[in-house]
Amino acid sequence: MISYTEFQRLDLRTAEVLDVKPHPNADRLYVLEIKVGEERKQIVAGIRLHYQIEELVGKTVIVVHNLEPAAIRGVESNGMLLAVNDGGQVVLITPDRQVASGAQVR
Repeated sequence: MISYTEFQRLDLRTAEVLDVKPHPNADRLYVLEIKVGEERKQIVAGIRLHYQIEELVGKTVIVVHNLEPAAIRGVESNGMLLAVNDGGQVVLITPDRQVASGAQVR
């Protein structure tokens, strides 16, 4: 269990997927360029087996914006994409209406 105060530290934001490339060192990972408000970031996500590149570019997704950077199989990731794992099927969490990039999730 985490406290409410700890949960409040998460900065969840909407982000627009600008570009997607296969990870050079992993078959299950993509390297995504995203736009969170006016800021551009790179994140690595394990969704390659569940989404085609064409399905992702232009999509609005939810990310953990203030996650500490981490190297994932040699590629820097500056956030985390949120998704649901339903019996092995991975589904991205997205807003049900059009919203601005960088909008805060509450």
